[in-house]
Amino acid sequence: MSKVYSMMYSVVDTSTNKEVDSNVGSEPLEFITGIGQIIPGLENEVLKMNTGDKADILVKAQDAYGDRNPEAIQTLPKEQFSGIELEEGMMLYGNGENGETVQVMVQSFDDDSVTIDHNHPLAGKDLMFSVEIVDVRDATEEELATGVVGGVADSYSCGTCY
Repeated sequence: MSKVYSMMYSVVDTSTNKEVDSNVGSEPLEFITGIGQIIPGLENEVLKMNTGDKADILVKAQDAYGDRNPEAIQTLPKEQFSGIELEEGMMLYGNGENGETVQVMVQSFDDDSVTIDHNHPLAGKDLMFSVEIVDVRDATEEELATGVVGGVADSYSCGTCY
């Protein structure tokens, strides 16, 4: 039976020791186990935990966002970015070949071209998570059917759902 975990976390890029994300002081992250809602290396370790447990969990790059793929770097004509005030390191969102939303980072640009990186910003990085399990419960039938904790999201109050 799939479970719903609620957890507090902070995550550090081990190569820089800089925090890259955290929900401490905010709402717990809730996710349904077994359907790929969090990175596999973290989920595998969290599944061993119970309500109230705290742990530091090292997740290697291959079990997080994967290794960096050099083929995911692309150079395009600058005209394709007209109207965008480009900055190195900025994130852009567009549509992929199948209509899905894709995120890319501007790696560099000059007067003629823009080099973008399709790799996840944390690809190739080992991550250290500090987690606290706030709650663990069985997922409901509706949650399993929709993949949404609490069931179907209200489209009027959702705004931008992530």
